[in-house]
Parts: sequence; C-alpha cells; structure tokens
Amino acid sequence: MDPTVLLLPFLFVLFIIFSGIFTVKQQTAAVLERLGKFHSVRQPGLHFKIPFLDRVAGRINLKIQQLDVLVETKTKDDVFVKLKVSVQFRVKSNSVYDAFYELENPYEQITSYVFDTVRAEVPKLKLDDVFLRKDDIAVAIRREISDAMSEYGYVIVKALVTDIDPDHAVKNAMNRINAAEREKVAAEYEGEAERIRIVAKARAEAESKRLQGQGIADQRREIAKGLEESVDILNKVGINSQEASALIVVTQHYDTLQAMGENANSNLIMLPNAPSSASDMLGDMTASFVASQQIGEKMKEQSKKLELKEAIKAKK
Repeated sequence: MDPTVLLLPFLFVLFIIFSGIFTVKQQTAAVLERLGKFHSVRQPGLHFKIPFLDRVAGRINLKIQQLDVLVETKTKDDVFVKLKVSVQFRVKSNSVYDAFYELENPYEQITSYVFDTVRAEVPKLKLDDVFLRKDDIAVAIRREISDAMSEYGYVIVKALVTDIDPDHAVKNAMNRINAAEREKVAAEYEGEAERIRIVAKARAEAESKRLQGQGIADQRREIAKGLEESVDILNKVGINSQEASALIVVTQHYDTLQAMGENANSNLIMLPNAPSSASDMLGDMTASFVASQQIGEKMKEQSKKLELKEAIKAKK
C-alpha cells in the first residue's frame, strides 16, 4: 500500500486537533459561537472548540482605551471654539456579550454623546467661563456617556477636556487685551517709581537748601563775631568804633582784590577803584545807620505822645 495513503488520515486528524485549539491573550475576551449562535465567552488562556461547528466570532479588548474627540461649538458670547475631549473607557468583563452584540461601533456611539453634551453645555457659558469651568464640562460629559453606555457593558473611566482652542481672530484679540493690561500695569509701576524719584529728589534738594541756608547763616554769624572781636581789639588800642570800621572795610577791600588777582586765567575786568571808595561806602552806611536811628527815636516819641493823649481822653 502507498505510504502516502496511510499518511493522509493522520494529517487530517492533526488538522482537526489543531483547528480546535485557540488561545486568548491577557486582558482580552473571545466570543465563541456554535453554528452561528452565541455559545460562550472565553477568558485568557488555552481553549478548545469543536472544529467546523464552533468559531471565534470576535475578540473584545478589556484594557482601558482612549478616544479623542474634537468638537467645534459656539459660546454664549458668540465665539466659536474647538474643544478636544479625551474619553477613557473599558468593557466590563462580565458584560462582554452586551458590548459585542449590542453595539456595532462603540467609538461612533461615544463620539455622538460627546458632541451632544458639549454642544449642550458650552453655549450656556461665555468664553472665559469655558476656560474656568472646563472640569464641570468634563463631569457633564462623563455623566452623560456613563448613563448611556453602561447598559452596553461599557464603563467610562474618565472624561477630560484637554484643549480649548478659540477662533484665531479671538485669540489674537485676547493676546492684545492681555498685552495692553500688562502695559497698563507696567505704566502704573513706572509712574509710581517716577513719583518716588521726584519726591526723593525734592526732599534731597530741600534738605540741601536747608543745610546751605544754615551754612550761610553760620558763616555770617562767624563773620559778625569776627568783626565784633576786631572792633573790640582796636578799641583797646585807642581806635574808636568808626575808625575801626573803616580800617576793617579797607582791609577786606584789599583782601578781595588780592584773592581775585591770584587766578591768572580769570576773565574778570577790574574797573578803576580806590581805597577812598571803601571809605565813602562806609560813610554812607554810617549816615544811613544814624538816620535810621533818628527816625526810630522820633517814631517812639510820637507813639508815646499818642498813648499819653489817649490816656488823658480815657480819664475824662
């Protein structure tokens, strides 16, 4: 007998055995059908099926999956904005039948619920509120999808609003507003700094003037003391006050001329002068002092006469 003929039944038996063996990966469930009808759900591991009668109809991923949905809608203040929503979901291990047979395309189903929820929630809010309350929008999306998908064996783990992208023109306007606000704050700080500098400068100048005035007053006080001491010394040697004053004025006159002549690069033009001019000046000053003293005495006498008349009238 031909050996090939004997080998064929053996190969056929091997084919039948191996065709009845299949494996299921970890975090995966396999749906087994027998003669086109659901038979069982097989968990991860090695499994057997009846060849030609049983078949693996499909496999369900039990891992957490993520679906990113980009939704464009309008806010309450009529600004078009795009929201990127990330939905994380998984299939319950005890609901593989529902997840496999109830929904044809779960991704499209979830996407539809995301669109419906976002376009129901965002138009209630202004653009600024959309940024502030994005977590509330995510909670509303998760609640809506969970209620709808739980009966199909899906668990919504989390829903996240991962990006909010307003219209390009609106973004530019927001950037300009932000820049203007920052420039305003910077101008306020610069103005405050300038005010502080001006106040500090004014205080420094006031203090400088005060000290300068005090210095001049001290200088004049010391000069007066020096002149007084000089006159006293000259009086002690038999020179009267008038002669002593004339001598001091003449001495200061020549000291001043000497000080001005020490600077060779000076542009000062000296007009004709003589020591007698100092004496004339001293005489004029003395005459004015005497005249003012006489006027003061006359005014005192007139004041006394008026007071005497008023006292007499008062007695009458």
